[in-house]
Amino acid sequence: MATTPRPRVLNVVQRFFPEIGGTETVVGEVASRLAERGEFDVTVLATDRSGQLPKREPMHGYQVIRRRSWPREKDYYLSPGVAGAIARGHWDLVHVQGVHTLVPPVAMLAARASRTPYVLTFHSGGHSSAVRSGVRSTQWKVLTPLLAGADQLIAVSRFERSHFSEATGIDASRFVVIGNGGALPQTPAAVVPQVGRIVSSGRLEHYKGHHRAIEALPLVREQIPGADLLILGSGDYEPQLRALARDLHVEDAVQIRHLPPTDRAAMAHELGTASVMAALSTYEAHPVGIMEAVTLGLPVVGLDVAGTGDLVEDHLVTGIPVDASTEAIAAALTTALRATALKGTPHQPLNIPLPTWETTTDGVEAVYRDVLARRARR
Repeated sequence: MATTPRPRVLNVVQRFFPEIGGTETVVGEVASRLAERGEFDVTVLATDRSGQLPKREPMHGYQVIRRRSWPREKDYYLSPGVAGAIARGHWDLVHVQGVHTLVPPVAMLAARASRTPYVLTFHSGGHSSAVRSGVRSTQWKVLTPLLAGADQLIAVSRFERSHFSEATGIDASRFVVIGNGGALPQTPAAVVPQVGRIVSSGRLEHYKGHHRAIEALPLVREQIPGADLLILGSGDYEPQLRALARDLHVEDAVQIRHLPPTDRAAMAHELGTASVMAALSTYEAHPVGIMEAVTLGLPVVGLDVAGTGDLVEDHLVTGIPVDASTEAIAAALTTALRATALKGTPHQPLNIPLPTWETTTDGVEAVYRDVLARRARR
């Protein structure tokens, strides 16, 4: 008896592991779970600016294919090969992951040309360039016809749904909200918070706000001698961060460390050594790093803005204004450190239901089923 082939779903993302970032983490976590569940045949299509990564490689039960993109040192991701991979792949559904670069419009146009249903998850983020940030509203208007043609639009937070509905004029009912998970391996009992340890996680870019944590550190150390800052991430902004720490005479109290994106146990260990997370990014749609901290029970002090603001509203993050002074940031961090630093026991997860990667995958699966069923009825 012949078996019905599984629907072939292509996830299109501008970049993927071994490159690190929030979108890469979300796509990887969900793709591996979809593959394990077995209902869909999942492939990830990414671009490669370096030209050094494998063009095809198996990963955690699904396939990754890559097409060259240019320029090498910029985040435009111009990749003509993406259109061909979509047009010739005989996919049942295309899932466009992200909205900022040149990859999403190319993917949506290719899906439309091949009459393939497509959905899009925004995964919106900020940018350190004031010029790039300033043209975002025009960018969304240009993309509106392609976004309106999607079979489903997926926002990762309530903020993102309202933001893009307003920016594009697309009714909010066309969006479904599927939040990111944040599960990490449980930290060993021997890993306890270090007195005065602040952690700041994310790519090393200006808008991520690591510099604001460094600026606050001298004031925190006046109240909690020996307080230090652990920055987890990599990026071109590292020299400036190190220079700032030297200028403020706290270079010995600031560590910058890069963790492999797939080593979740290492991330859990490092977060377990911290007494508070400083989440000072000016734009996060639904920050994976914060969700990981919250899931572990690590207190978070964050800017009450964008997707982080949703978590403040949900009482998962201690919010401070986006224009808070260095003194206000230091005061909030000091208060959190004093509340947690002397417990001497591992962080305890909050006893409330939180999004997990399983619930994220559940939501994505439901979208795939619904879109394919609607298309079949047509």
